[in-house]
Amino acid sequence: MQIFYELRYPTRWYTKLITALLALVFFAVLATTSIAGFLVYRIVKPQRTSSEINMTSFPGRPEILNFEVSGLGTREGWFFPGLRGAPTILLLHGYESSRGELLTLVSALQDHQYNAFVFDFAAHGANGGVTTLGYREADEVRAAIDLVAARNDVDPTRFGLWGYNLGAYAALREAENDKRVRALVLDSVYDKPEQMVKVGVERNGLGRFPLMVRSAETSFGWLNHDHREDPPLSAKLKNITGVPTLFIQAADDPELAAITRQMFLKAPEPRDQAIIPHGNFVSLGDEDKRAYENRVVSFFLLRLPPVAIARPLH
Repeated sequence: MQIFYELRYPTRWYTKLITALLALVFFAVLATTSIAGFLVYRIVKPQRTSSEINMTSFPGRPEILNFEVSGLGTREGWFFPGLRGAPTILLLHGYESSRGELLTLVSALQDHQYNAFVFDFAAHGANGGVTTLGYREADEVRAAIDLVAARNDVDPTRFGLWGYNLGAYAALREAENDKRVRALVLDSVYDKPEQMVKVGVERNGLGRFPLMVRSAETSFGWLNHDHREDPPLSAKLKNITGVPTLFIQAADDPELAAITRQMFLKAPEPRDQAIIPHGNFVSLGDEDKRAYENRVVSFFLLRLPPVAIARPLH
């Protein structure tokens, strides 16, 4: 008991030093967890960009479609019709992006007779809420596929998915559980959402602070405790055996590029990879953007050709 009394009321120099060090460690841990908690709040509530686009005058004859996502509310999507009975490509935007930034890629696909569909995830565009960095976003993808598959002018059994980081994770998570997905383009995909949290912390310049990344990952885990037992996507990659998948790695995003490469190496056939100098499609210059669009369209033309399959009218 004397040692505890000495620590509580230090009289010797070494106990004073130990007490000071313990206090310093305590306040350092407290400060780290507080900052990490704030960072996670900023990550799951990203700054939203609005898609102020008048669809009535937009080329491609888009239709505005609304659909419900269980537990998340209503979503508004834009459907761009292609060849009747052809497959549909869903374009899934990245973190801190929105559907409006993908319209040139939509047009490139529609020009080749694909149906195309875009919508905004939770906490993006006009939608409120928080992002789960892919856990619940996969539910949004499933609801969007269900909506489009109910139409009589598309092939309800053939869908292609393109996604960038957040959208890529949601696309692969859905594809592992949905046989209607027949082709995938995964740009800067990650294996588990905590990896995207780490990227977010490092992009804020705080990744080198001791325990900052780990504290942020732990805070994010608490927010998403319902998914604490979810395995990483790589554990279920065998489920996409036979689904052609293109993995895109961006040289200027080395952390996600390394994860994407590991995912590619673990993925079953048929699989392809592409290494591009600059990532984030929406921020590319005109020439790089056209090259990117050509790569994506060529992949889908080869792996999921826009052949029409007749369906009875109803």
